[in-house]
Order: sequence, then C-alpha cells, then structure tokens
Amino acid sequence: MFGIVHYEAFLMTAIMLNLIPGSDTMYIITRSISQGKQAGILSVLGILTGSLIHTLLAAFGLSLLLAQSIVLFNIVKILGVAYLVYLGIRMLMTKESPAFDAADSKKLKGEKVYLQAILTSVTNPKVALFFIAFLPQFVSATEAGPLPFLILGLTFTVTGGIWCSLLALFASFATQKLRNNQKFSVILNKLTGIVFIGMGLNLLRAKANP
Repeated sequence: MFGIVHYEAFLMTAIMLNLIPGSDTMYIITRSISQGKQAGILSVLGILTGSLIHTLLAAFGLSLLLAQSIVLFNIVKILGVAYLVYLGIRMLMTKESPAFDAADSKKLKGEKVYLQAILTSVTNPKVALFFIAFLPQFVSATEAGPLPFLILGLTFTVTGGIWCSLLALFASFATQKLRNNQKFSVILNKLTGIVFIGMGLNLLRAKANP
C-alpha cells in the first residue's frame, strides 16, 4: 500500500515507542505541571508540528544530509542544547508565576509556548536520526518517492499526539491545586527550568550515527 510494507507492525511499534518517555514527553509534562492544561496542549501541538517538519525533511532526504554531515549535525545539536538551557535558566530566574491567568498576556504566552515547543523539537537532531533510521524499515525497496515516508511520519505523529495530549491533561489536572498556590507555582516553574537544562545537557550525548 503506497510503497509501505508491514503497516500494521509499524502502527503497533509506533504506539509502543510513543509510550516510552522521551525528551518531548518530558517537555510536555513539565510544561503541563508548571503552567497548566493550555500550556500542555500548546506544547503538544508544537511538538507535533516539529514532528511533521522532521517527517518532511526525512521524506525529501534532508535528514540524511544532517546525519552524514558531522559539522551540520553538531551545529543543530549545539543550537538545541543552547535553546533548552536558555529556557531553563529563564525559568529558574523568574520570580513570577508562569500561569496563564492574566487575560492581557494570555495570547502572547500561548504563542510563545507553541513556538518554543516547535524549536525544541526541530533543533533536536536525535529526532531527525530516529526518523531516517526507523521509517525506511517499512518502505518498499522499489518505492523511491516521498509518499510512504509522509504517511508513516503522519501516523507516528498522530499516535504520539493522542498519547501526549492525555499526558498533558492528566499532568495539569493532577497538579492544579499546587499551581493555584503562588509559592508552589514558582517552585514548579523552577523545577521545570532544571528539567529543561538537564534535557539540554543530555542532548550533548547525541551522535551523528543513528
């Protein structure tokens, strides 16, 4: 079907892989805990947008270029590390609650969270390596076009979106009372900053060979 082999196996594998906590999952959970449901859902949408971008790059061969170029890979990796550490430091230094309660800045905060999630995903070279290592295993050797990669990438993105949305809703609901307390809200924000810095430092371990 459309140059795809063993689609059912891919679907099951994609679901199982999405259930395994990764950097994107941690990003969504920490946003949901510290800033609530809206921030969590916007983070999910941003991560999914980044996943779709990686799908397009893999489908048209650009991710392979990233994997084969040590210089390009390291540039993207350093950008990703720097961005996550920057977000973490900002959250550690802020003394205000990050909640979405202020009506005058609600839209702006929402846009920032969404864009930050996209950048977090796009500047993670490990995601690009995953797509070029995983998707080709389910594409027929006689199929040279981008269509099967697009379908597989979209499948992986949709299944991941469903699971991450459930995580965001649960995490935000479970910590709602803590966020309503100004003191705990600031603490949660600082813990989120620590997690982001840890994610950035962990990204340093990424290598160009999948």
